[in-house]
Amino acid sequence: MTQDLFDRSRLKLRPLCERQHDLDLSVIRQPERPERIDPAFDAVAGRLASAKARGAARILMMGAHVLRSGVQRYLFELMQAGLISHIAVNGACLIHDFEFALIGATTESVARYIRTGEFGLWTETGRINDIISHAARDNLGAGEALGRAILEGDFPHKDVSLLAQARRLGVPVTVHVGIGYDIVHEHPNCDGAAWGQTSYMDFLRYAHALEGLEGGAVLNFGSAVMGPEVFLKALAMARNVAAQKGQNGQEGRSITDFFALVCDLADLPRESLDQELSKGDPRYYFRPWKTMLVRTVADGGQSHYVAGPHAETIPQLWAACLAQDAGRQKP
Repeated sequence: MTQDLFDRSRLKLRPLCERQHDLDLSVIRQPERPERIDPAFDAVAGRLASAKARGAARILMMGAHVLRSGVQRYLFELMQAGLISHIAVNGACLIHDFEFALIGATTESVARYIRTGEFGLWTETGRINDIISHAARDNLGAGEALGRAILEGDFPHKDVSLLAQARRLGVPVTVHVGIGYDIVHEHPNCDGAAWGQTSYMDFLRYAHALEGLEGGAVLNFGSAVMGPEVFLKALAMARNVAAQKGQNGQEGRSITDFFALVCDLADLPRESLDQELSKGDPRYYFRPWKTMLVRTVADGGQSHYVAGPHAETIPQLWAACLAQDAGRQKP
């Protein structure tokens, strides 16, 4: 019943200039070679290079802490080199990217602002909702709409925006949201139907990208739920269609030979990562392990796991790719 709904018109929003930000542009690093590179990244770099050569998908899935680690420029160079053909992010990634581009700062203290009921209720961040509403009317995806808005709009720091640079380079970014997960869903101008439409369009675009995963690679940095869960459903769709026989009688094809990389903070035992744990083990519920490292590669794929903060693993991936490229160019 309508009288049971929260009346958002009662909310009081404050401008971002009054918020204390935990991160600013000083966190964003210039690419430099790390002291060490985990051997797993050499294998990943080789697979990305071969996938690029054959036109197979090179997909990066990521959580918001990747952007908060300040590794944007490493990702820009990987996109520029053609080693990433598609990026899938959650709603928090979109928000941090937008705020960095707009004011050169992002991230608030949950502990501080939840006490006063101000957490997430910042006027300028709510502009994202207006962009999404327009995108729904124009039949655009969320990632495409935000990338275009930042690239073409008045954003003083668009040079550090992942969405804007991906748009400039022609790399699709899809945004996969859960209603109620993100601070913009608190705002009076949030249109849930518009978010559902634009994010679902992004999901279909992502599923289409997975149709080209045979011989390719999928990388998941720091997404414990969105990444593996969206990948699981979209891969099922892509495999379902690929396996069907064509109208002229040709046999269907498989999507089994691909490389899966997961990078996260959890300290997992490398020697048994190709085995699914029992449900009595709490680690069984770490979705990247059972979904990406075991189940989806069980019919011919390969998988690797690297533990570490994104501020270390993304530069290692970048450096391994540079070394791989330099090796190919030697006479």
